[in-house]
Amino acid sequence: MDEKAVEQAAHRLAPVIHNVRVTKSQTFSDMSGCELYLKCENRQKTGSFKVRGAYNKLALCKEQGICEVIASSAGNHAQGVAYASKCLGIHATIVMPKSTPIAKVQATAGYGADVVLAGDCYDEAYAKALEIQAENQAVFIHPFDDEDVIAGQGTIAYEILHDLPNVDIIVVPAGGGGLLSGISAYVKAINPRIQVIGVQAEGADAIVNSYQKKQHCSTESVNTIADGIAVQNPGEKTVKIINHCVDDMVRVSDDEIADAILLLLEREKQVVEPSGAASIAALLNHKIQCAGKRVVCVLSGGNIDVSFIHKVVEKGLLTRGRNMKFKTLMQDVPGALEQFCTVVRQQSANIIEVQYDRFQADLGLKETIIHMAVEVSGRSHGEALIQALNEAGYHSEVE
Repeated sequence: MDEKAVEQAAHRLAPVIHNVRVTKSQTFSDMSGCELYLKCENRQKTGSFKVRGAYNKLALCKEQGICEVIASSAGNHAQGVAYASKCLGIHATIVMPKSTPIAKVQATAGYGADVVLAGDCYDEAYAKALEIQAENQAVFIHPFDDEDVIAGQGTIAYEILHDLPNVDIIVVPAGGGGLLSGISAYVKAINPRIQVIGVQAEGADAIVNSYQKKQHCSTESVNTIADGIAVQNPGEKTVKIINHCVDDMVRVSDDEIADAILLLLEREKQVVEPSGAASIAALLNHKIQCAGKRVVCVLSGGNIDVSFIHKVVEKGLLTRGRNMKFKTLMQDVPGALEQFCTVVRQQSANIIEVQYDRFQADLGLKETIIHMAVEVSGRSHGEALIQALNEAGYHSEVE
């Protein structure tokens, strides 16, 4: 794939997608020690970058007279293909795992695609899609391992270089590798000086392994909250491009991703899905040497399931020390809890949850263990609370 394919894709996409311009974040610049900019694809049509590659591929299919396509996806690619097919007048069938959140299924169907639920994971949905393809001779639209899809995703780099031509580093989430390969290939063709760094979740790091070993690798399983980049087997084409064009690959933990989502909500008022927040997580946790550099973080999507947001927020609050859980042994007598809570109140901590445990074998007849969750302002506040409780005679241990 050369830069002309990306530029042609950019012109093809211009009337269809949002031109989400690069914007500077002073908050994250101060926190990371660099000049940090955001490319907010969470605000893109269909809520993610995936519409770029899907539309570019389907537009080329339309030119060839193709009127029937099929895809398999757990979310963002499904919506991208469904939206693009509606725009172009092509019939699309999308096979999604049975576990796909209802909101994503409804959004995909809402664009006019026929949705088939099959299997318990992406690989099973993919197998079903191939069965249907064989029956109706539809063209399969791969979510990442396709040169036309890769070129469409690379249009993000085309826009970044127009908005911020003196950028030093571009940080990109990676799952199957379509986004990272498209961005890195275009950037290195236009300005090899610019570094492109990929980010994966620790529980889904096939591309990191492929990059380090300089050969295609897959993983036996994936385990991460970042479902958008939870890919066991990345693309053959994408890995080849990444190994040639990308400057480094790093991993981030689920705790770091959750913390980044919370910060984006609080400080930037941006709703970003876990995979989209991976780039910011890498910067804020110093996985990348960026001091004094101009850095663009690609926020690849914002399609987070509403019912999942509170879990991510709770995880982020725990990671940042804003929420803490501890246990205390106390007398199981009237007034004991009130005295205990007085100490908590004096330390300005807010009690969220209280649980009694009276069933441990080594407890006395008038003893109980209290498990308590509290809201504090940060780690130092939490440490001060535990110290105050211990000084008041309550031996407390953080859980």
